[in-house]
Amino acid sequence: MPKNLNALIWIFTILIVAAGLVALYSASYHNPRVSEGVFYDQLWIALIGFGVMFLVSRIDYHKWYDTAYFLYGLMIVLLVLVLFSGRYVLGAQRWLCLGGLSFQPSEFAKLFYILAMARYFSGCRSAISFRYLSFTQSLWRHLLWPLLMTLLPMLLIFKQPDLGTALLFFGIFSVMLFVSGLEYRYVFSLLLVCLLTAPLGWFVLKPYQKERLLVFMNPNIDPLGAGYTIIQAKIAIGSGRLFGKGWLAGTQNQLNFLPERHTDFIFSVIGEEWGLLGTSFLLLCFFVLVYCGLRIAEQVKDRFGVQLCLGITTIFTLQFVINMGMVMGLCPVVGLTLPMVSYGRSSFLVSIIMMGMLLNLSKKRRVF
Repeated sequence: MPKNLNALIWIFTILIVAAGLVALYSASYHNPRVSEGVFYDQLWIALIGFGVMFLVSRIDYHKWYDTAYFLYGLMIVLLVLVLFSGRYVLGAQRWLCLGGLSFQPSEFAKLFYILAMARYFSGCRSAISFRYLSFTQSLWRHLLWPLLMTLLPMLLIFKQPDLGTALLFFGIFSVMLFVSGLEYRYVFSLLLVCLLTAPLGWFVLKPYQKERLLVFMNPNIDPLGAGYTIIQAKIAIGSGRLFGKGWLAGTQNQLNFLPERHTDFIFSVIGEEWGLLGTSFLLLCFFVLVYCGLRIAEQVKDRFGVQLCLGITTIFTLQFVINMGMVMGLCPVVGLTLPMVSYGRSSFLVSIIMMGMLLNLSKKRRVF
């Protein structure tokens, strides 16, 4: 394993966080809708987060194995509590207040779910011996049970409602299942069934979620309503051209044409002010971290470590690809933040903890 892999993770994590802080300051600069307090809040969380990242990198990742199922159970309890006593913000019940501290259990649920699935799949038989299991054993142990473990948090998060985060769980499940040792015919059969039944999901979506899907197909059907944010975000990114308009000089941003520009649509601020070069640099930083995650997965010797590493890399990849895609109109708007860039304490801390785990996974450890 390259000796500078840990250095790459630290350097490019710091660069991404710095880019997010610069964009967040611009998004809140003399802005009546977004207080400058969000920038200072994110700054303090970033400083604390780097300390947490260092501490997590010093904890042997095998210790997470023992707590994986406990954390999964805690995740379910917190997600249920949100539905009964969660705080409403902008029509969504996603925040839980405990002891004066407000946080999003769905953000931590992503990490706890990865740990539980990594432990489950690492406890299954090897890929060679698995091929000799009966069809019933294979179907239950390697497919239906982990699928149930996935659907439970998905449904609880979907009820908040939070469609984007709920769908992330299925993406993580698909990748972790693919590398679990299960025969590919089962994996592809499951994905085919899900693809064929996906249209039925239309009937359980809320009206505003249906509007987002229709607007994705044609933003101009509601240019002043559901399609407004997408249209303005695309204008902002396009107007940045190659070099951008300069820091604090983006008209779409400074003239308040961009809603949610400090959270889900912060990428549009970066595109307008720093242009194609700035967004390409940010994209490069994300890809370097993904590369590090994949290289680490190649070197980890135990199955729990491999599953954990790939789960973290998968969710990190899905989030930044989908977020950038929805800002540019390439994906439906599903309410996903840009990791370590968008404003949000829970989202930031979970992302930085994952980076700390990657640092720990990169170290040479005993076979578990």
